[in-house]
Amino acid sequence: MINRRTFIKKSSLIASTSLLNIDWIEKKSLKLGLQLYTLNTQMKQSVLETLRKVASFGYQEVETYSYNFGANKYYWGYKPQELKTILDDLHLTTSSGHYDLNKFFSSADDDLLRYVDDCIQGASVLKQDFIVWPWLAPEFRSIEQFKVLADKLNKIGERVKKAKLQLAYHNHDFEFIDHNGQIGYDVILKNTDPKLVKMEMDLYWFSHSSQKKALDYFTQYPKRFPIWHIKDMDKKDRELHAVVGDGTIDFNTFLKDAKLAELKHIFVEQGNNYVPDAFTCVEKSAKYVKKNFLK
Repeated sequence: MINRRTFIKKSSLIASTSLLNIDWIEKKSLKLGLQLYTLNTQMKQSVLETLRKVASFGYQEVETYSYNFGANKYYWGYKPQELKTILDDLHLTTSSGHYDLNKFFSSADDDLLRYVDDCIQGASVLKQDFIVWPWLAPEFRSIEQFKVLADKLNKIGERVKKAKLQLAYHNHDFEFIDHNGQIGYDVILKNTDPKLVKMEMDLYWFSHSSQKKALDYFTQYPKRFPIWHIKDMDKKDRELHAVVGDGTIDFNTFLKDAKLAELKHIFVEQGNNYVPDAFTCVEKSAKYVKKNFLK
């Protein structure tokens, strides 16, 4: 006969195991993705060879970064249709891209929106769903500037929505700095239209700097976190990244509430601490995510 203590223990084990399978996510629409900035050096050397390796590791989709600003012509020198052809040939899709919207923070709205239209054109050719604002320069990180940012995000989001795409904002650590009781991340969420502006949650930076739990945000702002960066934290130095699964982040604390967040896309990312090299790290992360989250 199973006593109460044994029953509870076994029930907990079953629950823990089911978390790894994330059965509550519509896995038919959840692909294994990679943020290509992880391989920034390699992409500069050879876009084609880098993407070939990414596909060989089992990644199904990629997130692009930067586009047609300054010396960076198109996507690493490839016109949108040229990159689309490469991705198609490798059976890769791209649902999201980081665009250089942040570089227009202090520009006139007309200049910003002209660039937004350029981004929409590129993203539409690639069949992306999301255009992401990726960064905010240090001089624009006061609470008042976060309010300005929210206003700009609403304007961009409306433009993007009309093109049948979706705007999202990607966080780092600075959005969670306490400004006399006010948090930049909260300002963005509170002051943007939930239909126009979604959030791309970087799980490393959230774990690194947020004083709140992810569930707090998912509950207060449901269905606003459709994209996540799956990035791990080094066990010895929290300022360093790690291969997914080799670090300290308990991804189940996020994944168990994925339905509430309305998670649609996950992108593995690693920006430093490549041991022994970036390709090996990317391959190991792919194996871990496939085994533990997508099986």
